[in-house]
Amino acid sequence: MKFAAVIVAAGTGSRAGGAPKQWRLLKGRAIARWSVDTFKAMGAEPVVVVVGEGQRDEAERWLGDAGVVLVAGGATRTASVRSGLAAVGTVEAVLIHDAARPLVTQAHVETLLAALEDADGALPALPVADTLKRETQAGVATVDREGLWRAQTPQAFRLPPLRDAYARWPDEAPATDDAAVLEAAGGRVSLVPGDPLLMKITHPEDFAMVERLAEVTRVTRVGQGFDAHRFGPGDGVWLCGIKIAHPLTLIGHSDADAGLHALTDAILGAIGAGDIGDHFPPTDPQWKGASSDRFLRHAAELVRRRGGRITGVDVTLVCEQPKIKPHREAMRARLAELLDLPLEGVSVKATTTEGMGFTGRSEGLAAQAIATVDLPG
Repeated sequence: MKFAAVIVAAGTGSRAGGAPKQWRLLKGRAIARWSVDTFKAMGAEPVVVVVGEGQRDEAERWLGDAGVVLVAGGATRTASVRSGLAAVGTVEAVLIHDAARPLVTQAHVETLLAALEDADGALPALPVADTLKRETQAGVATVDREGLWRAQTPQAFRLPPLRDAYARWPDEAPATDDAAVLEAAGGRVSLVPGDPLLMKITHPEDFAMVERLAEVTRVTRVGQGFDAHRFGPGDGVWLCGIKIAHPLTLIGHSDADAGLHALTDAILGAIGAGDIGDHFPPTDPQWKGASSDRFLRHAAELVRRRGGRITGVDVTLVCEQPKIKPHREAMRARLAELLDLPLEGVSVKATTTEGMGFTGRSEGLAAQAIATVDLPG
């Protein structure tokens, strides 16, 4: 199903205190960015982010490379959603989400879209578990909680019925969620199981809670890669992004940087995205002599699009020549730069095969790599 996403990020977050909560950091990413990355990974197009007055610079800072559409919000949530919907274009469905709920997952999105097979709208909801009380002039009264639910976001809708419902909704009438607008127009709304992970950051103490929850929504995956190239006439060898002066070179379709090739495959393997040949076929002339930096950056970008981050890499170069140790720190620094990692997250080692095999005979060299990647669960 072709779908778009509208993320409402126009609030000032006054109850949470401090700067607007959607631009505060959670595990190194702006809170609004968490939802953007999840929707992008699921194929939402476009992803529209509705920002408040005076917040565009912050939005550009944290979302400028995310491929989103930024639109200005209104004085109310209803006005902001209308602005977002106007930028969606033509799709079958739209997800509307509060930026203050950063822990949305791909599983949540899949469940909501599936529910639209039999409904005009769908939302995740949790049954009310606590006893409810209402304060009255006569005192405190207990409220029957039977059939009561706590609505969450994202909420999913077939786009035409939702647009029609918003066209009928009075401008002055508040709507705390979008399902209420569709319900008022007679649309059929379905409930799907909610998730405590979809908590909304509202008060200062919620930041500590969402930090803890963020830990349990992530998984660590490991990928490995291997590459080898033969020597031929030349004037230097490219390894781990560094050119080493040498009377020979490595032969390959690109610059034959075996270290970067192995590491690219390790990163692709960690996210189940095939291998370097799938993304950069050696039969394609555009990659003739290409810098392998491009391959590695591409793999890192795929991780980012899936809402993940590379946490560590380890490369082992297997060769008799050239000598690696004099260049090892430069290699580590270059890999750290390419992958936006701290230096301590990058390891480069070298070994020989004690004169055995093609590397021992100095016919070529080999590289193997391991990458660890933190991904949404």
